Amino acid sequence: MQVVRGKKIETLYGPEEIARRNAELAAEIMKGPTHDLLVIAVLKGSFIFAADLIRAMHNAGIAPEVEFITLSSYGTGTVSQGVKIIKDIDSDVTGRDILLIDDILESGRTLSFAKELMYERGARNVTVAVLLDKHEKRKTDLKADYVGFTCPDYFVVGYGMDVAYAFRELPYVGIVTGDAD
Repeated sequence: MQVVRGKKIETLYGPEEIARRNAELAAEIMKGPTHDLLVIAVLKGSFIFAADLIRAMHNAGIAPEVEFITLSSYGTGTVSQGVKIIKDIDSDVTGRDILLIDDILESGRTLSFAKELMYERGARNVTVAVLLDKHEKRKTDLKADYVGFTCPDYFVVGYGMDVAYAFRELPYVGIVTGDAD
């Protein structure tokens, strides 16, 4: 257990475990589809996972192009009513295999939107890689093609994921368990 910014944080998935899983995911991704592969990282939470996974893909012999998209769920209060594009990609996806990378798959709304958007734009194939999958939170029938870890229903931080922009820098995925004494 570490104390960061006055909060106790328990490690759920450590750096070595994440690195090992990224290498395994890259080997799975290598099996295809990877024709003219464009990797699209969904910002902001996925930035560390995406960087590490893309490097693991390079080590596995995959040389994708890389893009970024920023999407936001919006609605009233804590209930998402839809998804909007904050920052779009610049690349043409027509006829290409697309790999969407995100930090966590919960409701599935954001990634379903992104996947449908890529198909509407002419992508040949769209697959999804997520670090964490919380299937009990799913509101769509979306399933990730590549999953780092099945995550229990905890609010997690670290490895790019935050609480009010804090804790993204942690080299592990953790659970905030309370205030430091």
